[in-house]
Amino acid sequence: MNILDEEDDYMSNILVAYFSASGVTKKVAENLAKAAGADLFEIVPEQIYTSEDLNWHNKQSRSSVEMDDKKSRPAISSKIEDIKQYSHVFVGFPVWWYREPSIIDTFMESYDWNGITVIPFCTSGGSGIGDAGKNMQALGKGAKVNPGRRLSGNASEAELKAWANQIL
Repeated sequence: MNILDEEDDYMSNILVAYFSASGVTKKVAENLAKAAGADLFEIVPEQIYTSEDLNWHNKQSRSSVEMDDKKSRPAISSKIEDIKQYSHVFVGFPVWWYREPSIIDTFMESYDWNGITVIPFCTSGGSGIGDAGKNMQALGKGAKVNPGRRLSGNASEAELKAWANQIL
């Protein structure tokens, strides 16, 4: 069944949630939401990352310190009111240190995912999605997590719709 060709009221069962540090993941998430007829939610940290925070060459930068500590859980500024209204949630992020950023771990631990399929997607200059799906499965209480996919920052709406149709 191709649910993206079903009636619009079914489309509201899909959410694209994303964290974007540079804007690349945001662009892909917006295009994916449009292609899938999905709602869109930006995962915004309470403390916005500065360019210094994102300097992965500096082992003392905020992102380096967070990624070095597997228990780090950066706070998120807002929450999805009713996650249970969604049957499928795409979760997008840039790859940091060969995995999902710690703020995605915060996001996954913030909800009861019973009955919800989570589909990770990442953007990266070259790294794949790695163990992000497995990590997210361990953190997302009750979730059914799909292995996910790395997407190009230039992925077209047609390419994203074809991918979503394969999954949904």
